[in-house]
Amino acid sequence: MTAATHSTLFPRGTGSSQYSAPPSGPDAVLEGLDPEQREVATTLRGPVCVLAGAGTGKTRAITHRIAYGVRAGILQPSTVLAVTFTNRAAGEMRGRLRQLGTAGVQARTFHSAALRQLQYFWPKAVGGSMPRLIDRKIQLVADAAAACRIRLDRGELRDVTAEIEWSKVTQTVPADYAPAAAKAGRDTPRDPAEIAQLYSVYEDLKRDRSVIDFEDVLLLTVAILQDRHDIADQVRSQYQHFVVDEYQDVSPLQQRLLELWLGERDNLCVVGDASQTIYSFTGATPDHLLDFRIRHPGATVVKLVRDYRSTPQVVHLANGLLAQARGRAADHRLELISQREPGPEPGYTEYTDEPAEAEGAARRIRELMDTGVPAGEIAILFRTNSQSETYEQALADAGVPYQLRGAERFFDRPEVRKAGVALRGAARFGGNDSLLDDAVDLPSQVRAVLSGEGWTPQPPAGSGAVRERWDSLAALVNLAHDFAAAKPGATLGDLVAELDERANAQHAPTVQGVTLASLHSAKGLEWDVVFLVGVAEGMMPITYAKTDEQIEEERRLLYVGVTRAREHLHVSWSLSRSPGGRPNRRPSRFLAGLRPGSTATAGRAAASGTGGVERGFTSRPDAVPRRTQRTPARCRVCGRTLAAGEMKLMRCEDCPSDMDEGLYERLREWRADQAQRSGQPAFCVFTDKTLMAIAEAAPDEEGELARIPGVGVRKLNRYGADVLALCAGREPGEQDEGD
Repeated sequence: MTAATHSTLFPRGTGSSQYSAPPSGPDAVLEGLDPEQREVATTLRGPVCVLAGAGTGKTRAITHRIAYGVRAGILQPSTVLAVTFTNRAAGEMRGRLRQLGTAGVQARTFHSAALRQLQYFWPKAVGGSMPRLIDRKIQLVADAAAACRIRLDRGELRDVTAEIEWSKVTQTVPADYAPAAAKAGRDTPRDPAEIAQLYSVYEDLKRDRSVIDFEDVLLLTVAILQDRHDIADQVRSQYQHFVVDEYQDVSPLQQRLLELWLGERDNLCVVGDASQTIYSFTGATPDHLLDFRIRHPGATVVKLVRDYRSTPQVVHLANGLLAQARGRAADHRLELISQREPGPEPGYTEYTDEPAEAEGAARRIRELMDTGVPAGEIAILFRTNSQSETYEQALADAGVPYQLRGAERFFDRPEVRKAGVALRGAARFGGNDSLLDDAVDLPSQVRAVLSGEGWTPQPPAGSGAVRERWDSLAALVNLAHDFAAAKPGATLGDLVAELDERANAQHAPTVQGVTLASLHSAKGLEWDVVFLVGVAEGMMPITYAKTDEQIEEERRLLYVGVTRAREHLHVSWSLSRSPGGRPNRRPSRFLAGLRPGSTATAGRAAASGTGGVERGFTSRPDAVPRRTQRTPARCRVCGRTLAAGEMKLMRCEDCPSDMDEGLYERLREWRADQAQRSGQPAFCVFTDKTLMAIAEAAPDEEGELARIPGVGVRKLNRYGADVLALCAGREPGEQDEGD
């Protein structure tokens, strides 16, 4: 399991033994970079937006950018601040910079960077000691609930805490919570007015106790930089060049902090992929990435589409998923081009029930391990943590070591432990428990006991901790049904013994084990072999995803799962939950038209290549996608290898142009009119370079126009007739005299 990208350019492992010595000079830093990565590394002035698809070497590009700038004397290490979203990612960035012989560059999370500044400037800006930073806010939320005489169980506490966190990162004050939540379509765990009251009292308690929380670190830093221009100037004199990774996950609060760090300057490089936006429930939004050129009209935009991680077969499936996507992020999707040798086709397996699906995955993993595949290079990815128990048991039964990432083991979860205590008590003293008076069999006994722990026949509305807890209890109810079906006459005591055996069996060593992880927690990681399980309607997309935006985020989540696989990808689903159950499930709609024997859902948008996003290569939109792209693009005038920014025109910037100036001006006037009608920036119709390329080529038929980078199928269908008319000297909509 690693976050590094593997290929001949990306050696396995991150230790210093992989490199005999740092690069000898700035030019050596650039060796091995592809043309687009080199463009990122060498464009060191002004705003730069890097649209980086999964597995395209974005970390390599930005670390080499920093290293090249420092080694070339353009950047001073102490003036560079690189920010990302996890300590692991920041640590990896620092490690790579050390390998490149670049020390002294700050690579931190937003919170870590802000906390250092807050600690340093607090005495000057506020005076006295900085309030204590609390690690967890849930106890304060519980105290706020007690003060308000609102009763919250453990799950509701977690969900209300999450709502407070969302409010703060979106800069929403308590009085504005209810309308803001409604506008954002939040599925609130309690009445919005109650949450607003809890939020307000929570803030009062923090002030009374002189403590701050995680989000306050950003809020207070923003407040100081806004109010104290002398401190803002001091920070800006220290940091003069910024790099932001995973920019699609930036919250409004983090964006505001970044703007204050920058001031009036524009030496900023952002890196992201709108198609990997999967944390919108936390306040993250891809809008800052997608609007970057609106805020910075002169920005250089580089698209990384060469995938060094996955085989062409895996990449083909990933591209197919996004080709059916809708919405703003889909309009900016990147079509990846695998740089690896061909591998096996993804496997698709339908099982009769969930236990059979888990056993099938465990059996296949055992076979892979017997052929020499390390357990640590295999992962099982699922939509919700509640799905883990079945796979934990199946792997334990098969003697396969595993590790659970991003969640507690099923039997270690508080609600499962508490349910176990309740079931054990009922087994011992059930004769005196009125709850069991009407329970006629083992499943009904379990339902009766767990109803006191929060289980209900119908799941709670929405997502979050309450739903996760219900899912865990529902898994125990389902297990009771299966156990009773397998062992007629089994008692509650027999079930408790079975639960104990299962819990004990899953304490197997986890070193070098198969990774069990939710799709959310798998972001940023990769494995040789990935099993995507439970890919059925109701789980992918999840049942409570109702709106178009929520459905599209579910699609992106599956895309993230697919792109975690380097070589082997197994996709599976089951027709029923338990053995003998009704086979009423069906495969996820996201697989329509992609898995063998299926057809695309009617009304779904067809695959459209880059979806309007400019690519660094030329291809016919109606051609079969090439599985590899190794030949560099060359200038059509002098033959030199082109940089990423030159590929649009297919000539060097300084080579002579044969552009029709009159046609170019007509195209610009037409573009301005189209932009005004659609209410979007002009570059969203066509960029200047695309218009220049059209004016140079002066195409007279659709095929020629389609071959111009930046056109693509979607824009060809929308604007093709108008553009060809202008190229022919006619007004858009005017018929050719020969027609």
